[in-house]
Amino acid sequence: MKEIIRENIEKHEFLVNRSVFSDKEILARERAEIFNKCWLFVGHETEIPNLGDYKRKKIGGRNLLLVRSQDGEIRVLFNTCPHRGALVCRENEGNSRVFRCFYHAWSFTNDGKLAGMPGKDGFPKDFNQEGTKDMKAVNRVDSYRGFIFLNFDNEAIPLEEYLGNAKEYIDLVADQSEAGLEVLGGVQEYSVRANWKLLAENSVDLYHGMPTHKTYFDIKQSQDPGLKRVKLEGRGIDLGNGHAVIEYVAPWGRPIAQWTPIWSKDLKEKMENIKVRLVERFGEERADRIANYNRNILIFPNLVINDIMAITARTFYPTSPGYMEVTGYSLAPIGEDEEHRLARNNNFLEFLGPGGFATPDDNEALELCQEAYTNNTEVEWNDISKGMVRGEENALSTDELQMRSFWRQYNKVIQKSFRKEAVKQ
Repeated sequence: MKEIIRENIEKHEFLVNRSVFSDKEILARERAEIFNKCWLFVGHETEIPNLGDYKRKKIGGRNLLLVRSQDGEIRVLFNTCPHRGALVCRENEGNSRVFRCFYHAWSFTNDGKLAGMPGKDGFPKDFNQEGTKDMKAVNRVDSYRGFIFLNFDNEAIPLEEYLGNAKEYIDLVADQSEAGLEVLGGVQEYSVRANWKLLAENSVDLYHGMPTHKTYFDIKQSQDPGLKRVKLEGRGIDLGNGHAVIEYVAPWGRPIAQWTPIWSKDLKEKMENIKVRLVERFGEERADRIANYNRNILIFPNLVINDIMAITARTFYPTSPGYMEVTGYSLAPIGEDEEHRLARNNNFLEFLGPGGFATPDDNEALELCQEAYTNNTEVEWNDISKGMVRGEENALSTDELQMRSFWRQYNKVIQKSFRKEAVKQ
């Protein structure tokens, strides 16, 4: 079996073998054991609010259709014609009762049922009696607080059991609005020349925040005369099943209820009213967490929910060991007023958007790592030990417990595949 991690509790050392970022065999195992068997984020229920709404998705290497069928059910269909395999739906989104294949004009209702085909007299009368020529659907589709997931493994544990302790932190995001959250228009799609696991690490790595994003923090200090020193203080938490979170305070404004001087006095009053309502709903302690604490949530393997200066959901999937495709969504409370929404969107674009202060910096850092992994024969190990001397129950948000949580689950899954292979031999 391949040695992926070395963990030495006595020495307070945790190492990850760099070959996992460039090995094609490892990627094949990841596809088989992780992306084929874990719950993967598909989208949000508000992306398809009406009967007949659909969106094309690419999840786990498959071309899919997320659909709200005429019966109101949310379905995920494999976007391939059962006849000769062409994409059935070529539009990225829309509303339709029927999907029609361009190649031979077979048509399907939006629940995937075969509706018609030219030249029916050339086929037996019972041609589709058992539904074998319908569009195939993903069997395991479920949602939690509006976030839709799928699993290609019919034997997988239920979604809520899989999410486990991460549900508490998803709730803190979803509870910001009594009306619920909605996905805003304009999904962000971009690629990074780096291994997908580097983005999983980076997304819950507050240690890099100050050095990598110094320009952003300098701007925050210039905008707020009362801000003497930028502090990022909080805790890192292992949520089990490879999930993790960092929860911390930070100097930027949070559109939910933390005002900043770059916003108007009117918006300050509105945010104070939101905070009052949060206290009425949840009490002082929980209202304070919702309004004033930031959280970066990693759902194993490849979903990150950033509830920081804006709310985002980001997924990423590898097309090769050194290349990934990233999809990002921005979310906001339903019915948010125009001024509030503008402040939120400006916050998002300034830091989290593809052209913001953070994302290009992060992508550059990840690509520099990937480029240097050509040296991994001679320099084999990454060190992810920060904070082990404190003990995991005392982990700071700038420690690396979050990454260790991910890597322990990753190692467990991949080593299981090596053991199964060894038994077969």
